[in-house]
Order: sequence, then structure tokens, then C-alpha cells
Amino acid sequence: MLTAVVISLGLSLAQSTPQTSGTTSSAPKSSDISAEMAQTLLSAKRIYVESFGEDTISKTLQAMVVDAIGNSKRFIVTENKEKADLILKGSTLEKTSQELHAVGSATNVGTASASGSGGVARKMGISDSQASVETVNDARASVRLVSGNGDVVWSTTQESKGAKYKGAAADVADKIVKQLLHDLAKLMGGKPPQE
Repeated sequence: MLTAVVISLGLSLAQSTPQTSGTTSSAPKSSDISAEMAQTLLSAKRIYVESFGEDTISKTLQAMVVDAIGNSKRFIVTENKEKADLILKGSTLEKTSQELHAVGSATNVGTASASGSGGVARKMGISDSQASVETVNDARASVRLVSGNGDVVWSTTQESKGAKYKGAAADVADKIVKQLLHDLAKLMGGKPPQE
């Protein structure tokens, strides 16, 4: 009996809800927005890379990102902004600091003896210390891919303190492109590339 009332109430609510044809005024669902952004990113072929700044570090990192994108063979890097499917915008920071490391040790030995009217004291010791200065390069970059209508379809922030065989800026540029390719692979349902 209760089931019949619930079904009857559900049917009457469905019948009393006005049905409109055409467009609805409801806001798009977040899954619709995510799907649209993913499709924009997946269908892109050409990327234009905007200036990261006028300082030497920003110009260097921009050039390294352009090189890393080109080497990925996934996108065409274009110098013509109008032909680009997406625009890469970013900002960078590189900081160089020096760290002082110092270690010291000492050993002392002393003897004393007393005899009659005077005493004799002897002291011997050794000491050793080392100091070194290490230069540390930190690089950070925050980038975003923007569609022609101004929507941000992808973004990442990467940082590095350098790599064994390359500097911090080159390492950050590689990390940015690896993250982009990783995210693209996930969107396509494939297995992300191994690092």
C-alpha cells in the first residue's frame, strides 16, 4: 500500500512539473565543463608560447619550454598566435643561494708533574676544520594553457633544485612538458608515460 502511494506521488509530481522544449536556464554541470575543457586540450595541435618575462631567466626558461614541447612530438610550436589552438602563458622564478657547510674538531692532551720546588706542565693538541660553500639553484615556473576564448584548459606549477646533469631551469621545463603529456594520456584513457 505504501509503495503504491509513493509511486502515485512520484507520477503526480512528474506530471505537474512543467516540461519546456528548447533550451533550459540551468547552469552547465561541472562534468560538462570538464569534458569541454578536456576536449579542447585533446584536440589542440598548435601551441603559441607567450613571453614569460623580459629578464634573462624568464627568456631562458621560455626557450627551454618551447624546446621541450617541440621534442615531445605531440604539439607543433608556432610563432603565429592567430594559428594557435592554445596559448601557453607563464611566469618564472629562479633563485641562486649559497650554503656554507663547516665542520671542526680538536683534541688536546695535557700532563703536569710536580717535583720539589717547581712543576712542569706540557700541553699538546691538534685541530682540524673544513669549510665549503655550495651553490644551490632553485627554479620555479607556473604555466597555463589558454584557449582562444580565454578559458584556462590546463595549468601546472613545477619546481626544481636542479638535476644531476642539467640546471634547475632545464629540469623545470622538462617537468612541465612531462606533466602535460601525463595529463593528456590520462584524458585519453591510456597509461601515462613512465618517467
